[in-house]
Amino acid sequence: MKYTPWFVRGIVILLIIIVALTSCNKEENEARITIGEVTRSVFYAPEYVAVAQGFFEEQGLEVGIQTTAGGDKTMAALLAGSVDIALVGAETSIYVYQQGAEDPVINFAQLTQTDGTFLFARNTEGSFDWEQLRNSTFLGQRKGGMPQMAGEFALNKHGIDPQSDLELIQNVDFANIASAFASGTGDYVQLFEPQASIFEQEDRGKVVASFGTESGRLPYTVFMTKQSYLNDNKDIVQKFTNGLHKAQAWVDSHSAEEIAEVISPFFKDIDSAILISSVNRYKEQGSYATDPIIDEEEWNNLLDVMSAAGELKERVDLNAIVDNAYAEEVTKSK
Repeated sequence: MKYTPWFVRGIVILLIIIVALTSCNKEENEARITIGEVTRSVFYAPEYVAVAQGFFEEQGLEVGIQTTAGGDKTMAALLAGSVDIALVGAETSIYVYQQGAEDPVINFAQLTQTDGTFLFARNTEGSFDWEQLRNSTFLGQRKGGMPQMAGEFALNKHGIDPQSDLELIQNVDFANIASAFASGTGDYVQLFEPQASIFEQEDRGKVVASFGTESGRLPYTVFMTKQSYLNDNKDIVQKFTNGLHKAQAWVDSHSAEEIAEVISPFFKDIDSAILISSVNRYKEQGSYATDPIIDEEEWNNLLDVMSAAGELKERVDLNAIVDNAYAEEVTKSK
């Protein structure tokens, strides 16, 4: 059969229309979400796995990650609407609730279930004892933030009053704490990974204790959003939680080496051995939550830590600012 020019042109036009319609449908069916994470951290490995392994994409979600430095800035971005979902400490949602917000921030999926910091000592001689901190200089974290509250909780547990038994430094910004210690400030410092492993490699000292182990299980880092966003986007939040849970299961069932390889594009400046060491430390102490549910026991431990730090006006009921419906929906089918 001999095709006439008009027939060929017709086919071309038809193909263009089909491609255009397909693209439009894809855009309409694909929901875009921006996560505001409080920092870029190996501590958040399941988040990066969900993106890198396509678990969010399988749910029809296009997820972007925006890193904001500090819990206050991350919460400000969420409240202002510049991000859809925040990944930050659950204590920030309590602070917003205590201020009587008309549109409260709701926690709907847990990512980490312990503190993520380690006690790093400049002096590496001999075995460690908590009494060694007495009369020392301690380079801590921001007042009112979970790292500092969990740190103080652990110190008090071992009979060390952080306000009177040592010199507590809290006037250094989160982003500059590591460099301050490297320049000679403090006998001890509270560090996240991979910074702790990097400092060990550089012979600046050693990790002597885990605040995650000392302070117990709590909803340390949680995905949260405004109540108004939840009301308008229930299906999107469910799909997000589905993708997250698949990533949590993947992290739980794979080795530190495998996890480090998958998340390496998010940490291009970190040596692979350091990345593996960091992931392994978090896996060994059970920091990565294996499901997104925030349970009552963890929540009450969080309130105990905040209360001990003097940052809690009154205890907040779990159901006031936690919605486990999305997490329970995905876990019941597993």
